[in-house]
Amino acid sequence: MITVVAKLQAQPGKEAELRSALTEMVAAVKEKESGAVPTYSLHVSDSDPTTFLFYENYRDAAAFEAHGKTDHMRALGPKLAGLLAGRPVIERYTRIASVD
Repeated sequence: MITVVAKLQAQPGKEAELRSALTEMVAAVKEKESGAVPTYSLHVSDSDPTTFLFYENYRDAAAFEAHGKTDHMRALGPKLAGLLAGRPVIERYTRIASVD
């Protein structure tokens, strides 16, 4: 299982637009990748409404790579233009133990 944590910071005043674009992404993943992506959840910080976090689980490395090549992932980039305060911070983890 591959886990990805992605943190995105909205420009002040652009929170609602960023939230909308990211929520659309969740819907697209649910519709088109649900078999390979068992968890794809979007969060907003309780203390900073400009900070969004994706928590993503992929069945394997191939599913993660395929996600990056989807039409909806490619379409997200242009939607983010002008909404982010900086580059997203993306970290990848490999699960070693869990309680399911």
